[in-house]
Amino acid sequence: MLDNYERLVYSIPLRYGLSEHDAADVAQITFTILLQSLDTLPDDSRLGPWLATVTRRHTWRFMERNRRETASEHLEDTRLAQSAVLLGKQDADSIEHWELTEWLDAGLSKMDRRCRELLLALYLEPEQPSYAQVVERMGMPLGSIGPTRARCLRRLKQVLG
Repeated sequence: MLDNYERLVYSIPLRYGLSEHDAADVAQITFTILLQSLDTLPDDSRLGPWLATVTRRHTWRFMERNRRETASEHLEDTRLAQSAVLLGKQDADSIEHWELTEWLDAGLSKMDRRCRELLLALYLEPEQPSYAQVVERMGMPLGSIGPTRARCLRRLKQVLG
């Protein structure tokens, strides 16, 4: 039975641009869900569309997770949880510190690249670069740092809720 749908399930993530390895992961997840759901499925005639829907949803989730991971890779050099100084906490091992840094890290990973870089540079880099260093690095006019920072902080506040 699985052989009849293997090509369908495998082809969907490939059409969305995932690699063969990632498509195989999505197919494995899809078939695992199928095996767990066999008792609740109506009949075999609707199995193809059901599998296609499950595969598309997991492909989208996979793509979203990859997007978030790619965005957070940029933050790797400045992982928030690595420095208690960044958030004004002295105890880097406290649960509150880790919760706060993970919350902030998740919010920053949802920001566009320019805002994320600016906020990290202005508030979270341990060496605290000057405005001149930040504008040089980011290729921005010096006078635009303040307004851009304000917009980015508003967006971060919205993202964090």
